This record gives sequence, structure tokens and C-alpha cells, in this order.
Amino acid sequence: MPTPAERLHENFLARVAVGDFPPATNAITPEDAGIDAAVLIDLFESQILSRHVDAAARSLKAAGQGYYTISGAGHEGNAVFGSVFRPTDMAFLHYRSGAFLIQRAKHVPGQQPVRDILLSAVASSDDPVSGGRHKVLGNAAVLVPPQTSTIASHLPKAMGSALAVDLAGRLGMNGGTPPDAVVVCTFGDASANHSTALGAMNAAAWFAHQGTPMPIIFICEDNGIGISVPTPPDWIPMLFANRPELHYLYCDGLDLADCWRGAAAAEALARHERVPVFLHVRMVRLTGHAGEDMESEYRAAQEIEQDENNDPLLHTARRLAEGGMLSGAQIRELYLRLAEQVTAVAREVTVRPKLGSRAEVMSTLLPPVRTDLPRPGPLPRRDRETKPQPMARHINLALADLMTQFPEIVLCGQDIARKGGVYGVTSGLLKKFGADRVIDTLLDEQSILGLALGLAHNNLLAIPEIQFLAYVHNALDQIRGEAATLPYFSRGAFRNPTVVRLPGLAYQKGFGGHFHNDNSLTAFRDIPGIVMACPSNGPDAAAMLRACVRMAREQGRVVLFVEPIALYYTRDLHEPGDGLWAAPYAPDGEIAPGTVGVHGAGTDLCILTYGNGVFLSRQAEKVLSGQYGMSSRIVDLRWLAPLPEAEILRAVSDSRRILIVDEGRRSGSISEGLCTLLLEAGVSQPVSRITGADCFIPLGDAAQLMLPTRDEIVAAALRR
Repeated sequence: MPTPAERLHENFLARVAVGDFPPATNAITPEDAGIDAAVLIDLFESQILSRHVDAAARSLKAAGQGYYTISGAGHEGNAVFGSVFRPTDMAFLHYRSGAFLIQRAKHVPGQQPVRDILLSAVASSDDPVSGGRHKVLGNAAVLVPPQTSTIASHLPKAMGSALAVDLAGRLGMNGGTPPDAVVVCTFGDASANHSTALGAMNAAAWFAHQGTPMPIIFICEDNGIGISVPTPPDWIPMLFANRPELHYLYCDGLDLADCWRGAAAAEALARHERVPVFLHVRMVRLTGHAGEDMESEYRAAQEIEQDENNDPLLHTARRLAEGGMLSGAQIRELYLRLAEQVTAVAREVTVRPKLGSRAEVMSTLLPPVRTDLPRPGPLPRRDRETKPQPMARHINLALADLMTQFPEIVLCGQDIARKGGVYGVTSGLLKKFGADRVIDTLLDEQSILGLALGLAHNNLLAIPEIQFLAYVHNALDQIRGEAATLPYFSRGAFRNPTVVRLPGLAYQKGFGGHFHNDNSLTAFRDIPGIVMACPSNGPDAAAMLRACVRMAREQGRVVLFVEPIALYYTRDLHEPGDGLWAAPYAPDGEIAPGTVGVHGAGTDLCILTYGNGVFLSRQAEKVLSGQYGMSSRIVDLRWLAPLPEAEILRAVSDSRRILIVDEGRRSGSISEGLCTLLLEAGVSQPVSRITGADCFIPLGDAAQLMLPTRDEIVAAALRR
């Protein structure tokens, strides 16, 4: 029994041979759309190549030489977008956009998109996109960052990239694309329902409504089904045709002339009016969803046959035959000749090398260090502040200094501009740097992070703020699935240099619940390649923030900067008025990753801690020394991912006992990583830990019952 791909292949050849073409779907002609015979034939070649590449990928999978496949069969009309939009228009592509990529690559010399896609399909380390790490559509040479998304999680950063095009120009920066560039993103009708997609389009409209240029084309390739669930025929236009500020256009992706008409209209709107466009494109899905998907199990044979009769390659063949551009025999000859070419490439890629070691696989987790960056500008002229300041003020001053030195830095987040943030940490920065560099966003964490990642795609350095630590869980995939994976899946060709400010942790008085008083960092601990910093005091916060910006700027790193809210305005350590937790601001100096802070030199006890735990341990130290004669040292971890392992082991080496104080929950906390480190290093000293409870934080004084306290640290230190 033939496979769906084989049936489609034979059906095309047989129908072309007898001139049995599907009827025209509209009255527009190629001439009406502004395309001539040469362009139409060129697009047809890309459609055919995409079809054969998909068939070859499935054959390789069936032979045990390839891997997971998703076919673009039925979507080959997106080849039009590869010509209508320029190679300098950044494109974030749906997994069925192979024809788009093939056609776009024709406009840049030296590209081999067929070979690249098939190298990816067999996971060869020669794959110039991901190096054999994933089957992706991407190419740095034609500004297509690789996407692994199946749920439109690339749309928020596409929105951010669109905003960045004009923003970079206003800031006098080189954004990496021409000043009139647009951004294109493609996705399916089922993905259009995802909160990520809806949030991105809502954010684009929200910015556009306020006059912010937003040159983006959201291309919804509507094939009428999401895996096995049909999309109601009127659902997409009902959802998007009348959205304020989102310009809805429709075209028939089965017909290249009408598809060109719609794409050209969308391109003109976005490029010249700088507004967001929703281009709704009719498609069909052929050969099922992916891999060995048995479409017949959930679709009627009549439905499948109806779609196969609407094969877009047959529609293009009709255009060519009726227009006298190619005869039926010439169409068949072209189709079979390109099939032979793809087959030859498919044979060749099977013998190309594969990834052979763990080190090789991991070699692209971090992007290459940039050495071509302009030198930082001078620090602002002002007197050195001698008055002791709390942590919030240190962060504020450090941000101001960094923004003065690096004009590419842009802050974004909810309430950070006019209000200065919930806690006033960004107060005054809007007045100093203006609304283009201190951006108040809408309330949507996915869009905030997507905006930041899009800015990073355009050579800007974003410092987004997520208002509370717990809120980031609404958008964690933007960090885990989009930002952290980008260099890994692009062999370092793309990077997302970003410093995400995360006010959080517990110990806030007057707050409860898991939103405003959250003490869990677990979700970030296993994301490869990210850096997580957590200062405990003002001078460290400023010095670490400078190091984080340097890492993002020079190394392309994604950095999470966790700020203990309860310590923002803390000045006193032991008693009211002692001022021991405040210090003058120093406008220079960095604390590099891997560097711990050590207070004291005692050997009776070594306390490993971070954030609020440092503050509480310092309080406990006074009791232990004054009342019990115990000498101790406190190690402020500062860097929570990756842990500063060498310095931790050095700091505990001559201590008699080790106590871990972790304000996080007992399960999944930093303390577990510390215990593992000490165990595997073979430390001989007794190790114990105190942590927060495996529970959410309640309101009022009951919150203290769930978290380590000074007295609990003292009691744990005295236990033998």
C-alpha cells in the first residue's frame, strides 16, 4: 500500500499527464498580481523542491537514516513569501515553511537550502544551521533564526524584533537590518489559539495603538486542522478580522497569483505604514501531521481526498499550462528532474558525520564572544556618593551608569517608566533617558520577555523587569525554549543577550501567596546556558549587575538577576539605626561569576547561603560569637547558576562543620545542588541544612513559620 507521500506523488504525475487540474479558485491572473512567467516558474521550482525534500525526509526516516519529520506538503504556496519579502526582513518560520526558506535562499548567493534541510533531517554535524542538534528551518545568511516551536512561541520575539527596527534607528544604533525592514512570522491556524500567539498580536496592536511603529506581518497558514482537531472554517476571520490596529488581509495560498497579491499588500502596509498586519492564508495539509501520523484514523477518506485534489502544485501547474508557459510534458520533466536532484542530495547527506561526543554536542550552548563591540562611553559626571544607600538605590544608580555607558541598553517592563517600578527601583530613569529607552509595557510577561528577545535580535541590549518572581512562570518558555536554546540550535550564529531583572524571594512583610512572596528558584536551575545571580546587599548588587551586563553584551548570555525585595530598603542589621546593611554607592567595579563573598574567617562553622539568608546568617553570627564563643564564616554564594563550585569548596575546606541556609523550598532548592556538590567532592565535615518549607507563603506573621529565621540558624549551628 503506498504511503500518503507516494500517493500524492503518483497523483500529481498522473493528473498533469492528462491535464486534469483543479478548477481555479479565483479570477485573478498572474499579470493582475504583477508576476511574469519567469517568476511563476521560479516559484514553482521552489514548491517542487520543498515537496521532494519532505518526501526524501520521510524516506530517510523510514530507512532508519533520518529522524522526526513534519511535512510542508500543501503549504508550498508560502514560496511566495520568500520572494515578496526581502532577505533583509527577519523571518521567524513555522515548521511547514520549507518552500519559503528555499525561495528566500535563492536571493542570497552561495546558499544550498535543500542540502541544509536534509542535513538537518539526518542530524549531521555538517548541518550549517543547528549542527545536527535538531531538525530546524533556519539560516543566518538569510536572517531566519532557527525555530523549534510548535506552539507559536516565536511570535513574541518576532513582535519585539519589529518594534526594534524603528527603535534602533531612533537611538542611532545599527539594528542589523535596514531602517525600512519588516519582520515576518508564520504559524498555523491551531497555534493562533495559543496564549503566546494571542499575547504577541495583542502586544503589537497595543503598541501600534499608541503610535509606536510595528512593522510586522503575522502570517497564519490556515490548513483547517490542528493535528486531529478541525478548525471551524470561520474561526480565524472571526477572531482576527476586526481586531483594532491589526490589519487583516486574506489570500488563497493554493493559488500563487492570489497569494502574491495578498503578500504584496501586506508587505506594502507593514513596510510603508509601519503597522502590524495579519495575513490569513488558505492552505491544505497533505500527508498528515508529522512522522507516522495515521490521518485516516481521525479524518474521513472523503476529506483527505478533497484536500489531495486541491494540491497547490496542481494549481500552479494549471496556471503554467493554461498560460502557455510550460506544457504538461515540461511540467512532468521539471518535477522528475528536481526529484532526482533531491534524491541525490539525500543519498549524499546520509554519509555525512554525526555529533560524536558530549563536548561536541554542548559546544554551542554558549555563543562566541564578541570582540567587535564599541568601547563603553564615559560614566556620568557626578560626585561620588558618600551617604550610605540601600540595595534599591544601588541598583538604580548602576542602571543609570550602565545606560549612560552603553546607549544600546533598553529597559522594559510593566510600570517601570512613569511609576519607576513597584518598589521605585527604576525611579527617575525615564526622565534621564526617555521613553525609547525606558519602556512601559502592557501586563503580559510573555510579551515583555518576547519584546526583550526581539530587541536583542536587533543588536540592542534589553534589561526587562518581571514585576515579581512568580510572574515569570507565566512566560518561562520564553527563557527556556526561546532565549536559552537560540545559540545552541544556531551554532552560535544567533544570540539573545538579555539581563532579566526578577524582583522576588520571600520575607516581605504584608504580602502572602505565591505571587508576591515567592521563594522558589527551582524552575531556573536546569536551564542550560543561563546565568542566575542573586545579590544580598547594595554594593554587590551594583557590581554584579555590571558583570551581568558585560556577560550579556560581550558573551551573548541570558542572565537572570534575582533581587531580594525584602532587602531593597533594608538599612539596619542588628538593631534600628545601626545602618550596617547600607553602604555608599561606588560607580565602578565588578564581581565576576564564580566569585563568592566571604564574611569572617572562623573555622567552627561555615554557612553557605544567599540573598536573605546572608542577612539572617549575619544576625545569627553575632549571637553565636557573643553568647557561645563560636567562630564562623559566612559564604555568600552570589551566583546560583552555575554555582561557584571551586570557591565554595575552597571556602569550606578548613571548617569543622557546614550549614546550608536556603530560603527556597526544601525540594528542588539550591541546597540540593550544594549537598550534591559537597558529597561528590568527598568533603569529610558534617553537613546539615535548613530551608523553607515545601509550601506556599501565607499572609502575615505566619509567613515566618515557613522560612529560615535567625533563631533557627542559631539552633542549627549549636546542634551536634
